[in-house]
Amino acid sequence: MLKRSLLSLVCIVLASCTSVPENVSPINNFQLNRYLGTWYEIARLDHPFERGLEQISATYTVRDDGGIDVLNKGFDTEKGEWREAKGKAYFVEDASIGHLKVSFFGPFYASYVIAELDQDDYQYALVTGPDTDYMWILSRTPELAPDTLEKLQIKAKQWGFAVDELIFVSHQ
Repeated sequence: MLKRSLLSLVCIVLASCTSVPENVSPINNFQLNRYLGTWYEIARLDHPFERGLEQISATYTVRDDGGIDVLNKGFDTEKGEWREAKGKAYFVEDASIGHLKVSFFGPFYASYVIAELDQDDYQYALVTGPDTDYMWILSRTPELAPDTLEKLQIKAKQWGFAVDELIFVSHQ
């Protein structure tokens, strides 16, 4: 009975890691080939695994198994050195829906929800984790037009994200 309860708990916890925040929907008509390449982090909510990093970028490439290789890089301002994390991602459902699960730590996956995307040119994106504690604003360039940034912040606030706590990343 205890084994069954623990197994059930593990399944619930792992499933919740690939959930979507309340009031948020992943984008439809997603085209992976257009999303591949390098994205620059413009802003994020604070979390330990990027704390103290600047000049952050994420590069996405196709894996041999059909998944996506993820390379996150950032400059540790305190240590004066570059740090990187390699991960892998897979679609949670259909490849035309911007909802992936990403792992940097073995068999543990977390949600990667593309909630907003420049559908014309794939030049900016708003990405969330499984809940409103995780959010990133990404751009194909190290700077994002102020009106676009404001538009994304307004949308994120409507979805329940603490946009007043955003950390804006320097790419100097």
